[in-house]
Amino acid sequence: MRYLTMLHFLLLFLFLAPSNLDIVKLCSCADHHGLISAISCKEMEREALMAFKKGLTDPSARLSSWVGEDCCKWEGIECSNGSGGHVAKLDLRNHFQLINGGVSDTTAYKRSCLGGKIGSSLTRLENLSYLDLSLNDFEGTQIPNFFGEMKNLSYLNLSFASFSGEIPRSLGNLSSLEYLDLYADSFSSTGTWELRAENLYWLSGLFPLKHLNLGFVKLSKVGEKWLQQVDVLPSLVELNLHFCELQGLPNSFPFVNFTSLSFLDLSDNSFNSPIPLWLFNLTSLTKLHLRWNFFNGAIPSEITNLKSLHVLDLAANLDLDGQIPRFFGNLSKLQILDLSGNEFSGEIHEFSDGFKSFPNSSLVSLILSSNNLGGLLPESLGNLENLHHLILSGNSFWGSIPASIGTLSYLRVLDLSYNKMNGTIPKGFGQLSNLVDVNLMSNSWVGVLTETHLMNLTNLEIIMITTEPTKSLHFNVPYQWVPPFKLSSIRLENCKVGPKFPMWLQAQSELTTVSLRNAGISDVIPEKWFSRLSSQVVILDLSNNQIKGKLPHQLDCPKLNSIDLSSNHFDGPLPLLSTNASQIFLHDNSFSGSVPENIGHHLPRLQMLHISWNRLNGRLPSSLCNLASLQILALRSNQFSGELPNCWNSSFTLWGVDVANNNLSGPIPTSMGFLPSLTVLMLGNNNFNGEIPSSLQNCSGLTSIDLSRNKFTGNLPSWVGRREASLFMLNINSNKFGGHIPEELCELRNLRIMDLSENNFSGVIPNCLSNLTALVNGNISSVVFERQIWTVLKGREPEYSSIVGYVNSINLSGNNLTGNIPAEITSLSTLQSLNLSRNQMSGSIPKEVGKLENLVLLDLSHNHLSGPIPVSLSSMTELTKLNLSYNELEGRIPQLGSKFKDASIFEGNPSLCGEPLPNKCIWN
Repeated sequence: MRYLTMLHFLLLFLFLAPSNLDIVKLCSCADHHGLISAISCKEMEREALMAFKKGLTDPSARLSSWVGEDCCKWEGIECSNGSGGHVAKLDLRNHFQLINGGVSDTTAYKRSCLGGKIGSSLTRLENLSYLDLSLNDFEGTQIPNFFGEMKNLSYLNLSFASFSGEIPRSLGNLSSLEYLDLYADSFSSTGTWELRAENLYWLSGLFPLKHLNLGFVKLSKVGEKWLQQVDVLPSLVELNLHFCELQGLPNSFPFVNFTSLSFLDLSDNSFNSPIPLWLFNLTSLTKLHLRWNFFNGAIPSEITNLKSLHVLDLAANLDLDGQIPRFFGNLSKLQILDLSGNEFSGEIHEFSDGFKSFPNSSLVSLILSSNNLGGLLPESLGNLENLHHLILSGNSFWGSIPASIGTLSYLRVLDLSYNKMNGTIPKGFGQLSNLVDVNLMSNSWVGVLTETHLMNLTNLEIIMITTEPTKSLHFNVPYQWVPPFKLSSIRLENCKVGPKFPMWLQAQSELTTVSLRNAGISDVIPEKWFSRLSSQVVILDLSNNQIKGKLPHQLDCPKLNSIDLSSNHFDGPLPLLSTNASQIFLHDNSFSGSVPENIGHHLPRLQMLHISWNRLNGRLPSSLCNLASLQILALRSNQFSGELPNCWNSSFTLWGVDVANNNLSGPIPTSMGFLPSLTVLMLGNNNFNGEIPSSLQNCSGLTSIDLSRNKFTGNLPSWVGRREASLFMLNINSNKFGGHIPEELCELRNLRIMDLSENNFSGVIPNCLSNLTALVNGNISSVVFERQIWTVLKGREPEYSSIVGYVNSINLSGNNLTGNIPAEITSLSTLQSLNLSRNQMSGSIPKEVGKLENLVLLDLSHNHLSGPIPVSLSSMTELTKLNLSYNELEGRIPQLGSKFKDASIFEGNPSLCGEPLPNKCIWN
């Protein structure tokens, strides 16, 4: 009876219900209590979804809810009320948490992606109007052609899903489509999937389309008619053709159909043309992105037609030049103006004055970075009272920040970095209570920052100010003052903050980036502050101060990436760092004791270890060989003893080794020859012995070898000359090498420094030196090689200068070489230093020695050279150091100028005469 009553009630309800009442669930199925339950899912559609699921891969079980009879309750499924419970929406967008618009962990992201095969069973969802498969990974699968049969689709989003191949033209059958997003970039796939279209005629069937995103879809084959093929969409509101390899942008277009367009992105297509005038007939535009298209010429004045424009992005169109037009000030609704990366020049006074007519200007972001702008920053910048972002970096502005900056009460980001600002920071800076991020790096600031400059910056999170070492920017803040802000990042370089660690700095408990380089601090690091910092800091740079004291025995810094405490007065033992740091710079201090034995077990990601110029001693631990990611090992100028560990292998990326100026001994480890990346090898001034191991010939990328001042023996291997494409410096002076100089050295076409001095080489100098092409024509720059050496040394300029010495130099002094000076040596026109002294060489000085026009030093002393001094020496204008003493030269000394009036230059040559020697020539 109860069931009959309920049935009567239901029939009565249906009879009395209004005709427009949506029935969501209707099914005469009994539950376990015998009551009728309403289930909306259609059996056919449930089966279609299950068949679709079967073809997918789902490593994170995102579709685990797809069980049971009622598919309308499954995740990502919505059923329509008005269509009698049919599936209307399928939203399987990957909701993985993106960070700053990207993926930090691609492995975790890929696990969250759906993939596999998309089955045609979806066509059985005849009422489906919404389909979103974005941010998944279909690994190069083509967009199914059957999508064109799903006639009720009004929304289709396949962006960031790694589809490839030709876009099916059948999509043009989706006559109800209003939203189509095929953006072809991807976060997860390692393959180079390419989504393309040979034409866009199929768009003509999408009459209601409002949103079209074909970003990164390759449209090069569409040709120059792409615009006509897109212009058939009168309802279009948003159009994104970013990075599509579009061909040509016509300067005139007779009739523009999509006049409702409010968003247009044509960035990264490299049109190489003027900005077309028809763009400014799109009067409904609110956002226009045209960056990286290499537009040329002036910005058309017709831009003022875009009265509704909110965003104008012309960034990085490198050929736009001239003054920034004043008429931008007429665009009263303009919110974002990005003209960065162009070649605009001049000042911005007139431009900023253009906004005076609009005291309530809508401009929120002004981005003029990376241009050629200069002059003083105008006070009229204060007219932009609604400004949130002012980014003027990478120009040539000079002077002080205008006092009117204090009126920009909404300002959140201020970037004046990489300019020529050489004035002061006004006190009005302290009124910017909404300021979050301030970047004033790489200028020449002077003056004083007081409590007034900082006291109201309640929202400040990032502050970066760097000035020239010769300038003076002083933080004159009371020691006990506690600021209102909590910083996440601070970078103050060459600014005087010390001598003590101020309390305002110690109060910062949320710092992740700290750089106080050359800040005049001569204090001990506050223990509590440093301890609190260590748990969260990512970058820590306190270098070039006079900070003293000992570091904690163990530093547990789980998030640390880089630590630089170099050039201070730290003493005591090296701390045991337990961290994921990739860079550790502790050089130029007074650390003592040994390197921790288990250092290789606590630094799994270490790439650079610089601990040179300390007082460290003992043997080097073999656990160094556990640092598989190590790129630079710099241990110069300590007191290490024993042998180098012999445990290197081909899996290492080690490219720079500097252990010079220690007490190390034994042979060069043969396993060093297994390092494929080895580029710079500096073992100078130790007690190494034995011969150069043949395994080093496997290191084909060696550019700089310094084995000087050791006890190496044997011959110089001929394979050294097979480094012809790489070797820049070969320094083996002050050893016990013997035999002949191998002719293979002439094959070193990049060689700029060759020092074989103070050894036991005999025989003649090879005649093939003219093959050293870098010394002949200088067509190969030494900048790259010198930068490599500097990166390894990471420190003292005098030591760098002593190692590199004269770039373009040959030193063969202090050997037993015989024979003539080869005439071919005069072809080395870029040579700056030539030292052949203290040998047994004979014959005459080559007559054409004057061809060495860049020579600064020439030392041929203590040989058996004979004959006259060549007159061509007088033409060597760069020559400042000359020594021809103790030879058998004869005749009149030529006129060499006032630089060479020292008689010691020529002494020991009894047959020479004339000034500056006292013996006069007896012939005319």
